[in-house]
Amino acid sequence: MRIHDHLLSSWGGQLTLVLMLLSSSPCWSQDPSRPMPTKERREAISLADAAVRALQSNLDISISRQTKESRIADIVIEQAKFDPTLSINGQYNRQVSPLNRPVFGGTGGSLTDIQTFDQRNTAVTVDATQNLITGGNVDLNYSPARSNVNQNVATGFLFNPAYTGGLALTLTQPLLRNAGIDISKTFIKVAQNNAAVEQHVFRDRVLTVLATVEQTYWEVVFANENLKVAQAALKAAEELLATNRAKAKAGVMSIVDVLQAEAAVASRVEQVLVAEKSIHDQEDQLRRLLNPGEEDLRQDLRLTPTDAPVTVLEPLSLQEAIDIALDQRPEIIQAKKNVESGELNKQFARNQLLPTLSFQGTLGMAGLGKDYGDSVNKNFSGDFYNYGAGLVLSYPLGNRSATSTYNKRQLESRNAEATLASVRQQIIVGVREAVRRVQTDFKRIETTRSARIMAEKQLQAEQERLKVGLSTTRFVLDFQRDLATAQGNELRATVDYNKSLSNLARHKATTLDRYDLQLQ
Repeated sequence: MRIHDHLLSSWGGQLTLVLMLLSSSPCWSQDPSRPMPTKERREAISLADAAVRALQSNLDISISRQTKESRIADIVIEQAKFDPTLSINGQYNRQVSPLNRPVFGGTGGSLTDIQTFDQRNTAVTVDATQNLITGGNVDLNYSPARSNVNQNVATGFLFNPAYTGGLALTLTQPLLRNAGIDISKTFIKVAQNNAAVEQHVFRDRVLTVLATVEQTYWEVVFANENLKVAQAALKAAEELLATNRAKAKAGVMSIVDVLQAEAAVASRVEQVLVAEKSIHDQEDQLRRLLNPGEEDLRQDLRLTPTDAPVTVLEPLSLQEAIDIALDQRPEIIQAKKNVESGELNKQFARNQLLPTLSFQGTLGMAGLGKDYGDSVNKNFSGDFYNYGAGLVLSYPLGNRSATSTYNKRQLESRNAEATLASVRQQIIVGVREAVRRVQTDFKRIETTRSARIMAEKQLQAEQERLKVGLSTTRFVLDFQRDLATAQGNELRATVDYNKSLSNLARHKATTLDRYDLQLQ
């Protein structure tokens, strides 16, 4: 018995020495040539602050915002097809040709030698074209010109030089294919739908970022509180070790109890180290979501959450939650816009099956004068005019391209409707699961709280039994471990409940409402 006690005493001294060596600073940490560790900076942060900071600088949101703006530009591009076009063309031409026969007004009655025919023309054309919302287009053309032949030599002309003017209005209107306001505005509406879809894609990314920030924030809260649990367990083990050492020294307790307490302290130290590492890991994840600059991310900044988790059950109505989700979820609105765009494309493709039948009408006036002013007066006097109208019909034999396109658009439209139905089903199932998770996690808080209270009472009773010699160190350590586990379970249930509330808000698309945020 004495040899056994001696061996245990020897092992206890060696274990104590090892613990002292492990707890002491390593010799190389005192090397003055090594750089001193950077001083930690602490920053208190609330959940709302974290959410706003993440939205302000998140890269995914910046990309989505730029994509949304490009979709708005697509609307302007389609609308610009109905902007008027103005063109101006000016020309000067001179042609000097040899004559082999007389030209009336340019030469005399007969030729005895090669004569020169000198013709000069100066013309300006102003043309304005406007595409109509009905599918047609209107063109207004004004073309004044000046011409002369063998200037100062020719005879027989009323005016030489002569000024002419022409004003023409031409209207072309499709009657079958590409006819009508709805057909003409098809691609404008599709561009507007695409912009609306991208707007809700942007909103969906915002909601995802907020939900991710909330989930990570509560993990930081859990890590901090879990460290406190580990530290409390370490403190309780250290107090028991001190008590056992004092009793062993007094000879009323064996060295085995001391060794058991020392082993428990070492185990609790490990748990504290793991808990501290978890805090750093979760803080880094939260800082990454806040998207600081690279230099800021290199700094050793500690984030201290200021918001406490909620522990009360919020009123829940499953049917109300489903209705809210179906009304506000971005995926629903995206799917509805895709259905609308599919129907627009199908109607346009059906219209392209028709033959091309267009009405063309022309109305013009002309003028001739000795100078530009005289020409303008004659041009607008109405004495000289022309008009005409006609129909143009064309139809490709077989029309296979339009038929295939229409069949394709029908399939796309049906797929969009099926996608909408599928999205609605997924949202309903997702909301039901989210509501159940909230209810389950709240019940976990109640049960884990009861388990923690019972663990506290059991530990207290076992400590009293140890004082009077009716228990052992091993049993007390087991109950200390059970209490720490129960405290961790209660903490985990509380944090999971808050994460479940965040998940439910994400499924209902009401996360922005929780922070009174509006997307501009």
